[in-house]
Amino acid sequence: MMNAHDPQTRGIAQDTVRLLRIPDACHVRDTRRRAGPGLRTDDRRDDRIAPVEPVDPLPYAAVAVPGDPGISLDRSGDCHVRSLDYALGLTAATIDDDMTVQPNATPTTETIMTTAYDTKLGLYIAGEWLSGDGRDTRDVLNPATGAGQAALPLANAADLDRALEATQRGFIAWRATPPEKRAAILVRTAQLLRERGDHIARIATLEQGKIQAEAKGEVAFAAALLDFHAAEGLRVYGRVLPRPSGTRSLVLHQPVGPVAAFCAWNFPIMNVVRKIAPAVAAGCSIIIKPSEETAGSAVEVMRCFQDAGLPGDVAQCVFGVPDMVSRHLLASPITRKLSFTGSVPVGKALMKLAADTMMRTTMELGGHGPVLVFDDCDLEKTLDTLVAHKFRNAGQVCVAPTRFHVQDGIYDRFAAGFAERTRALKIGDGMDAASQMGPMANARRPDAIAELVGDATGHGAKLLAGGDYGGQGGFFFQPTVLADVPLSARAMNEEPFGPVALLSRFATDEDAVTEANRLPFGLAAYCFTENGRRQNMLGDAIEAGMIAINNVRLSYPDSPFGGVKESGHGSEDGPEGIAAHLVTKAVHIS
Repeated sequence: MMNAHDPQTRGIAQDTVRLLRIPDACHVRDTRRRAGPGLRTDDRRDDRIAPVEPVDPLPYAAVAVPGDPGISLDRSGDCHVRSLDYALGLTAATIDDDMTVQPNATPTTETIMTTAYDTKLGLYIAGEWLSGDGRDTRDVLNPATGAGQAALPLANAADLDRALEATQRGFIAWRATPPEKRAAILVRTAQLLRERGDHIARIATLEQGKIQAEAKGEVAFAAALLDFHAAEGLRVYGRVLPRPSGTRSLVLHQPVGPVAAFCAWNFPIMNVVRKIAPAVAAGCSIIIKPSEETAGSAVEVMRCFQDAGLPGDVAQCVFGVPDMVSRHLLASPITRKLSFTGSVPVGKALMKLAADTMMRTTMELGGHGPVLVFDDCDLEKTLDTLVAHKFRNAGQVCVAPTRFHVQDGIYDRFAAGFAERTRALKIGDGMDAASQMGPMANARRPDAIAELVGDATGHGAKLLAGGDYGGQGGFFFQPTVLADVPLSARAMNEEPFGPVALLSRFATDEDAVTEANRLPFGLAAYCFTENGRRQNMLGDAIEAGMIAINNVRLSYPDSPFGGVKESGHGSEDGPEGIAAHLVTKAVHIS
């Protein structure tokens, strides 16, 4: 766990390797705003910030950005952003290494006073903010109260046609833009995110529900992603193949083309950045459709890109009726890649649309995270870690631990300890600093969780904690623990995507692996054991794109994030995130 106020932690933060060295005098030109402001994909999805203090540049090889003498960028082939520790050290809250509040932290009574939803919603097309003009609208609600906060304009067919025309223009120009210039804009965007972090995090809490500590963590992670992709975009290397004298064979990596990206509502800041940053770094243009339920966060992130100097034709943001928007964008021959974060059923439907033009796809879909807890684990530490991780963002996380399979020898103690810690959590408005879990993001989610809980108890599961609505208005549901949940219960087979933990027993290592791999999902898995041989076995045997052993940390800017089986294909983050936006070309010269 890191505390922003600890001098040692802040020192570590300042000493962290920064691939992109930006002196105080740096600038990116042409950051003026143009006039104006700013498929619900599914019921889904990971959040922090204070002003960043100047960091002394480290002695890595760098190259100047043409035309921007104040910016230098690392091009070292073996240097990567290693972790988010610097981001964690810059927060104003005490947050653990997976950006969640400690469940047993002493609650405060302070309430964050500024609660205005002060953003102007709009569509961002061809460098202009559009609203009104007879467009249909929908309300953006506050999950803590259920009240409307603002009207969001929805794109019509003409808007989408204009966006497609612009993204084609943007791609032609952007693919020819020097990588150093692309990187400089991404770095400046990261700076603006950090500078505006408190405001953006407040908007996220007001429209998505998560507590402020998590929202600020999301800002910090998004900024770290921008820094990483800016640097990684400078390392898109091809190769020269050996040939007889007078001939040459080249292997080139080039941007795939305009991207259509669809985001979920659970991490409205990070999801937008996770789509745009690698596309822009690779030389692609992009049209992004964030969730209409969390539009304000996306609008504020787009303002950061705009004010950092990203051309308006390169990244555009639209909202609308999900089915209409997806069909329109994916039917166009202009679109060459689909990137989607959301549920398995919607992902499959979009892949069918994408197949008509054989476009590239990256699919980050649902999960049903198994947790294997063996009797040789550090039980108290494991409980503290898992309760915090389970209920972050009210359990609305694709990689959330969900099925807790616990070895017989410690099952009863684990169940009692998990339930006790869960009952101690304070639930409330995410703007209240005392809250440790906020409401769910929309009215659909509490009803869905109540239905799953009722089905599980009807099949014989024991209710150890929670199990009901929060009783305080808004979209609340109590953090819930169910023990001895049979495989026949729906929750053991469908992604709950909410604050419910499902406990069951196992006897042997083979039983644990069999149960972990039973479902068609393969996104994330967690294991807790001190046995080194078993750790290696589990890393090999479990069918998941990401596995955490004796911890819950899965997201790093330099590490691929994605699943296998029906949880999707392709990776976001890491070098793989940019590679997903590149095509390979062989050129043979004689």
